[in-house]
Amino acid sequence: MQRYTIGQAARLLGVSPDTARRWADAGRVTTHRDEGGRRLIDGRDLAAFSVELAKQGGDEDASYTSVRNAFPGIVTGVRLGDVAAQVEIQAGPHRLVSLLTREAVEELGLEVGMEATARVKSTNVHIDRT
Repeated sequence: MQRYTIGQAARLLGVSPDTARRWADAGRVTTHRDEGGRRLIDGRDLAAFSVELAKQGGDEDASYTSVRNAFPGIVTGVRLGDVAAQVEIQAGPHRLVSLLTREAVEELGLEVGMEATARVKSTNVHIDRT
């Protein structure tokens, strides 16, 4: 059976390793230690826990979207034209650039230094303010 470390489980669940560790400490998900002392979660337990989390719902402020490829990061550039705009986000090692309307940038209040999430679907990059 596939087993996952706390870090791997956190990545799959979309949370920080600290959050996954707290959930394990609280007994919300069962862990076992390997020979090296690492805590592991059985794949079946992790799958069941992820379904349970999804049923509980997420953050009330979270956006609802069909776009699944999310790159949370920081806005590193905003170039405004009369009608169009260019927004650049650094998401870890990834630099993403989106072309959108000036109106959209202004409505989102996007500016250099703020957190934002680039969402990629097909050949389009969508920006969500976080």
